[in-house]
Amino acid sequence: MGANSVSVLRPPRAVIRGDTAWALQSALDRRGLGPVAGVDEAGRGACAGPLVVAACVLRPGDSSRLSELTDSKLLTPLARDRVYEQIVRRALDYSVVVIPPAEVDAHGIHVTNIEGMRRAVAGLSSRPGYVLIDGFRVPGLPAPSVPVLKGDRAVACVAAASVLAKVTRDRIMAGLHDEYPVYGFDVHKGYTTAEHGAALTEHGPCEAHRWSYTNVASAGTAHGMRPPRRVLLSVAALQAGAVAGTHAVAAAGADMAVVSENGASADDGLQGARGGARVS
Repeated sequence: MGANSVSVLRPPRAVIRGDTAWALQSALDRRGLGPVAGVDEAGRGACAGPLVVAACVLRPGDSSRLSELTDSKLLTPLARDRVYEQIVRRALDYSVVVIPPAEVDAHGIHVTNIEGMRRAVAGLSSRPGYVLIDGFRVPGLPAPSVPVLKGDRAVACVAAASVLAKVTRDRIMAGLHDEYPVYGFDVHKGYTTAEHGAALTEHGPCEAHRWSYTNVASAGTAHGMRPPRRVLLSVAALQAGAVAGTHAVAAAGADMAVVSENGASADDGLQGARGGARVS
């Protein structure tokens, strides 16, 4: 090695064997990089109800006791509830954060999602050695982290976080159905379906809806309603004329992307960017 050479110390390369769902976190644990926390959310694409984010640390080698564990979306409601109870009982640590629609409206879904993941990890009783995230990078975590494509299917601790978030949110939506029965929240859980769209058209939005989503803002405008709070409206909502009668106080960025699936906010898919137009 030359006098001016710089030696960079790196951990040994992890060899991943066996069950894919447990392999990555097991490899990190074996290399002394644990405890490994998985992070996921539920309700990002919904236009009503809260965003729920969970972080979970599973016991190494617990795969036989969590044999049904997989992406929450692949489980039946009964199986999800069963796996949820197993996770709560068996996990070394977990944290669940519930973010109300008002906060989603104030900052946009992507910014809120990133912040919710930070809060969920911070809510763990002990600091993780490594964090695995479903899908995208989250800056500002208190430990090294890696985004995992389809992490809720590929990594057990991320799948566990997805179950915690999904079951928590579904139970909240069932409670909102009791409060606002005309929308059918107990069936579609606040996502954009034909039935939900018909209810929005007939009744307009309620307090549980996210006014930062295009279909909600449009339905509210059709009913002569104004946003009940300060809202970061999507570019799509602005282009659809969904802010008639409101006052825009911050213009949308010219390079803002528009994501229209499930009525998503303008900043959905951007890495921490703030944008859209704030109205009151």
